[in-house]
Amino acid sequence: MADAPDWTEVVAAATRAPSIHNTQPWLFTGSEDRLEVFYDPERSLPVLDPTHRQQVISCGVAVEFAAVALRAAGLEVEVEVVPGREHPDHLATVRVTGERAASAEDRALAAAIGARHTQRAAFEDRAVPSGLVDQLQAEAGAYGVWLEAVSRSDAELAVVALLNRAEEVEQGEPAYRAELEKWLRTEPGAPDGIPVEAVPGEDPATRPSNWLIRDFLVGQRVPGSPPVPNDDDPPPEVERPTVLLLGTAGDDRSAWVQAGRALGRVLLRATAAGLAASPLTQALDWPATRTRMTLQLSLVGHPQMLLRMGWPAAPGTETGRRPVTEVLRPSG
Repeated sequence: MADAPDWTEVVAAATRAPSIHNTQPWLFTGSEDRLEVFYDPERSLPVLDPTHRQQVISCGVAVEFAAVALRAAGLEVEVEVVPGREHPDHLATVRVTGERAASAEDRALAAAIGARHTQRAAFEDRAVPSGLVDQLQAEAGAYGVWLEAVSRSDAELAVVALLNRAEEVEQGEPAYRAELEKWLRTEPGAPDGIPVEAVPGEDPATRPSNWLIRDFLVGQRVPGSPPVPNDDDPPPEVERPTVLLLGTAGDDRSAWVQAGRALGRVLLRATAAGLAASPLTQALDWPATRTRMTLQLSLVGHPQMLLRMGWPAAPGTETGRRPVTEVLRPSG
């Protein structure tokens, strides 16, 4: 058996995972040959995510990032997804089973952990290669997760309508807005939450795009009228990112962890190819719009993540991370 890994380094990589509102809802315990991953209910989002589905997906991404870091360090890894009725917050065990030669792909994916950032700004007017989408689809399938590009016009219209409706409902809900403001950070170097500099300053509704990103500054902008274009001004370029929908056959914590693992793999593969992504989860936040998406798209299974992807026009803004000492607990 190889020497015990440096769990501090592994957890540092795992915690680079994206999480809803950057809540970082995870805890870890490291022992000689395994890393246990737990959901931390103290960092819950009771309004936006009352079932903890989205936060458990975030923990699943952290599980995958830990496995990627271990393989790049030359270790063989097995992941067991373990949530049960007695211990539902114990989500997964990442077990080291031996040594292996790290491949160039292992090292590239591990390097992508630090390079990945959520990109809420507009993308360049360049298409995502269809071959890459096919590859992402195959990789997600290895985790029992299906991935579809929302490309048919009728599907796009249906999803866009649900997304816009969900954003409207959320903006009109005082408890949602209070929870959102709780996780928006204005102080430099905050260890969690969404830094205000990572949020586009313009109202997302004014962006020439079919896909409405979440408005983190709802109610905080100074009211004003949008600029009136001249008659001879060319029409604005409409952003058309690639939009991917990930889903699972089941809809329990095990399925959510697997969805997160597949999402982590998709994000790292895209980052290694020079792409960036951000979530479009409003229509999945609420049971009614999530159910309607399932019905209107005739999905076989449960939608878990909607993701916009494209070529970043500018570098993303790095978000803070809690110190490893806060999330890595001693074993026993």
